[in-house]
Amino acid sequence: MITPNPNLQVLQNNISLPKKELILEIELNGKMKFESLMNTIYMQFGICHKVLSANVEYMNGRSFGSVQLYINISSEDFEQLEFYLNKNKLLSTTVEYICRKYT
Repeated sequence: MITPNPNLQVLQNNISLPKKELILEIELNGKMKFESLMNTIYMQFGICHKVLSANVEYMNGRSFGSVQLYINISSEDFEQLEFYLNKNKLLSTTVEYICRKYT
């Protein structure tokens, strides 16, 4: 019978990919509610975000306008988010956020 070695360490399966700080601007065209989009980004994709600016108008229960989000995300997660936005016909542009840090 084989017994496990108690001195062995179990490696975590979570490999952390390098993340980028991005500013994502999404154009709301009435196809999805603003609140639903924010909820999906956080709950389904697990992406924490900060709303930098939002110019949203509601007409007949639909959301129109634009929103800018600050996100810290891996390239793999960003590809999934970008695919989701394209699938739902939401236009988006992305700018890499670079902040000079002084010491």
